[in-house]
Amino acid sequence: MVVASHISPGTFEASREPVEAARDTARDTDGAPAQQAAGTVAQLVGRTLAELGVGHVFGVVGSGNFEVTNALRLAGVPFTAARHEGGAATMADAYARMSGRVGVVSTHQGCGLSNAVTGIGEAAKSRTPLIVLTADTQGSAVRSNFKIDQDALARSVGAVSERIHSPATAVADTLRAFRTARNERRTVVLNLPLDVQSAPAPASARAAAHPAAVAEAQPVRPAAPSVRRLAHLINAAERPVFVAGRGARNAREELLSLAAHAGALVATSAVANGLFHNEEFALGISGGFSSPLSAELIQGADLIVGWGCALNMWTMRHGHLISDGTAVAQVDVEDSALGANRPIGLGVVGDAALTAADVLTELRTLQPAPAQRYRTARNAAAIAERSRWNDVETPDLSGGGRIDPRELSRELDAILPAERIVSIDSGNFMGYPSTYLKVPDEFGFCFTQAFQSIGLGLSTAIGAALARPDRLPVLGAGDGGFLMGISELETAVRLELPLVCIIYNDAGYGAEVHHFGAGAADGNGPAVGPAVDLSTVTFPDTDIAAIARGFGADAVTVRSVADLEEVRAWVRERPARPLVIDAKISSDGGAWWLAEAFKGH
Repeated sequence: MVVASHISPGTFEASREPVEAARDTARDTDGAPAQQAAGTVAQLVGRTLAELGVGHVFGVVGSGNFEVTNALRLAGVPFTAARHEGGAATMADAYARMSGRVGVVSTHQGCGLSNAVTGIGEAAKSRTPLIVLTADTQGSAVRSNFKIDQDALARSVGAVSERIHSPATAVADTLRAFRTARNERRTVVLNLPLDVQSAPAPASARAAAHPAAVAEAQPVRPAAPSVRRLAHLINAAERPVFVAGRGARNAREELLSLAAHAGALVATSAVANGLFHNEEFALGISGGFSSPLSAELIQGADLIVGWGCALNMWTMRHGHLISDGTAVAQVDVEDSALGANRPIGLGVVGDAALTAADVLTELRTLQPAPAQRYRTARNAAAIAERSRWNDVETPDLSGGGRIDPRELSRELDAILPAERIVSIDSGNFMGYPSTYLKVPDEFGFCFTQAFQSIGLGLSTAIGAALARPDRLPVLGAGDGGFLMGISELETAVRLELPLVCIIYNDAGYGAEVHHFGAGAADGNGPAVGPAVDLSTVTFPDTDIAAIARGFGADAVTVRSVADLEEVRAWVRERPARPLVIDAKISSDGGAWWLAEAFKGH
């Protein structure tokens, strides 16, 4: 089914498989044999995307996407063969987020695309610039087993559906898909019908497009009246807090300059974690992951400004971080995003960096000298001492062959190199690696949580690792999510990635155990209820370390802090293979962010 050679990180190696062998192992083709001529539409599309500068292609190769994938590879685009299309989509998503380049997923028609849908949905909801290059059945193949409504499927998860309509329009169709993905920050499913992709490319279109054919989107400068209103709002505040999201990842210096002049504290949404690393007045992540001190200071604000940030239920704890009487403003490049999640007093359409720079210029006319306001010496000392969960004292629940997940995370934060890129799966455990593991900047944290699907973490970590090979890749996952996507551990081994997989193993789906179990927290303290049958969400203990060794990874079982000595030894050696840490964790009665999560359901 898959025809691919071993690809090491940062290398490119052409396939040596003969065409006939590839056809024998590929999926059926609806009766349309692959064309190996030099000038097919499939090859033209691949060359065009390569010329436009896509960064990396991930996929599972079958007969429907064999030619276009090889065209990309032959044009110099690195290819990684995944073990499942869902893994490939998430790898491409993470790669695009962490590299700043458009990623590509390559799938077979029908089932190949449907296998990738969860990863596509995550990317689409996160507005990741991504192209899903998928084969499609020819229009006449009405009885094909692969026939599905691929356009509707793409749109159903928020992706944009595009199509190569004919040989004559192939280049224009490809340019349109690329422009939408890169300039509008959208996930685009580009359908290649089998009959069209196997047709000869027109002689006039044999040369691939030049990158200049798709100019980059120009940043949106805010309107002057909006700038003045925001400057006046900031000038009137005594305790301003700026919360930056993924849309402000290009605006660190501008936001810090404005915050320093305005006397504002700064925080980020989870997806922008690391943006204000090492900043004296940074509160870390705003929302369910906030430390008690950070939550207190955000709640004490009389003005909250969201910069490229949705201000959604996660970032604002369902509005609980916004006190009565607090003014709320929001800056975003899209008008539709303003006030979409909660009422705001002022919305500004504009690029975060340009808006911050313009507001600072205006603010200096109102207030020539920097103001202290919320940047007091007392707050600076408190932030230095208590803004991170690592510095918050908690009872050690280790014992009985299980380690407290907080102690585990604290120790690993000290053991693992500072130059790291941390990826997070979804689940009850997720706050531990998100809050206890420091990251060097906003490109050191990959948080694929827009679809709230477990099982994406391992693929996320692989894609992130390939985007930033200069950093140690680290995965935080639960046992349920890791086992759900474990086929991609073979991919990590094959790629020789020194990937540290921290598995918070509680032998169950912890979110459901704590939410539905008797005595589960609901955000207002422990609830007392009748015994509940949790057998649907609990499992026998699984030796994940043994399974990982079977894939060719290194592994260690951790039940106490002493067991982490093996991790220290691995870090010193840094072999070219993953390390899986099967950490048998104790229960904290339901993680503090869990109650917040379930309030929205």
